[in-house]
Amino acid sequence: MKAIPIICSLVALAVAALASAAEPAEPTGTWMWSTKSPDGEILTSLRLELKSGIIAGAYSNQHGDTAISDASLQGDLIRFAVVRDLGGKKYVVKYQGRIEGDTIKGTIQAPGHDGGEGVKLDWIAKRTTREKEEGAKPK
Repeated sequence: MKAIPIICSLVALAVAALASAAEPAEPTGTWMWSTKSPDGEILTSLRLELKSGIIAGAYSNQHGDTAISDASLQGDLIRFAVVRDLGGKKYVVKYQGRIEGDTIKGTIQAPGHDGGEGVKLDWIAKRTTREKEEGAKPK
């Protein structure tokens, strides 16, 4: 008879664990990261917003600002693309990562230039606050 309460407790714990795993991560905020390129380091910011299950975002770096496309969030896995027109050529860079608190860890898949082989890079973005972005201001 003692086995029934123990089994019920284990089932309840398993159901609770599955329910919390199904909760989507919270992507809203400003995320920043840097990547190395042949032209030097590129600092990038991404402002994400989740409304009614739809992710929208604005991507910004030295090449300009653009909206993200093809964004999705499944649990803690976020995916999106950035489409750029550089020198009259269209480039689609794909991002995929897992949100862990204030960090996204994943990969960037970028096409090669002039038909060359594409590259896959590790990607780590940190959620920031407005104060961190603008720097500490004297009081």
